[in-house]
Amino acid sequence: MLVQASRSTSGSAHVVVLGNEKGGSGKSTLAMSIAIASMKAGQRVATIDLDGRQQSFTRYIDNRRAWARCSGLDLEVPVHFRIKPGETMQIADNEHAELTQFMDAVRTVERSFDLIVIDTPGSDSYLMRLAHSMADTLVTPINDSFLDLDVFGSVDPLTYSVTGESHYAEMVRDGRQKRRWFDGISADWIVVRNRMSMLGSCNTALLANALKRFSFRLGFRSIEGLVERSVYRELFPRGLTALDDLEQASLGTRPGMSHISARKEVTSLLRQLKLPLDEKGRRRAANRAEWFAQVDKPLEVHDVLGV
Repeated sequence: MLVQASRSTSGSAHVVVLGNEKGGSGKSTLAMSIAIASMKAGQRVATIDLDGRQQSFTRYIDNRRAWARCSGLDLEVPVHFRIKPGETMQIADNEHAELTQFMDAVRTVERSFDLIVIDTPGSDSYLMRLAHSMADTLVTPINDSFLDLDVFGSVDPLTYSVTGESHYAEMVRDGRQKRRWFDGISADWIVVRNRMSMLGSCNTALLANALKRFSFRLGFRSIEGLVERSVYRELFPRGLTALDDLEQASLGTRPGMSHISARKEVTSLLRQLKLPLDEKGRRRAANRAEWFAQVDKPLEVHDVLGV
């Protein structure tokens, strides 16, 4: 499913960032699937939850750890960090505290792990922008509807041609440009059509065409993600994924066809991500260290990264 990284030559972890300014798009579910799939493929994986208030990703991992203890199962659990939000009345002080946590987390694992999976909050923030600029692979899941397509911009109601770009789209594009200017690396931006209808609809083709037009304009590639299935929500309380053993002892319930279908979907999605886990590792490490070395105060990072 995933290419085994060459640990003798890889000098830095590949950073996968899950980002979208709209909530409820399935970021935490995809982040967990990517992390566990990579561990099952023999990768050393660390995870970071930047959404210190919602904490969906953290709770997902905590649930997995608790279910492993309760069931006696040997479940893969990544090394996890949660960035606690600052609680002072000063924005600069809060950003400094959050930045310090984030820098410490990345520095702890970047040279000894193969993959870092970062889940970001569904809102614009200083730390969310920084994570987007650091991404080697940026995954943006969207619900399969025109309402969620609005995260990229506006379309003409008659022709469905692109008429404008959103704040999020501009932020990602500018961050990727600055990244290329800084170290010559072009982040792979992937948009995942999530919660798709099993039956489809009359808008399916129109939505696909509109998304294709956005992809040409903004420079991302679009892939099909997960169908709307209750099984994904049912796996959350035990911290399981569709890639775990489909046995009653593991699931806590009898597996059905929905579990098998979910596994096929997740496997297909991960294959389409094409994570280059051992590519340019040493260069990423050196550039990331240089970024952090320039950050003396949190508010200055906007000037350093141009976000």
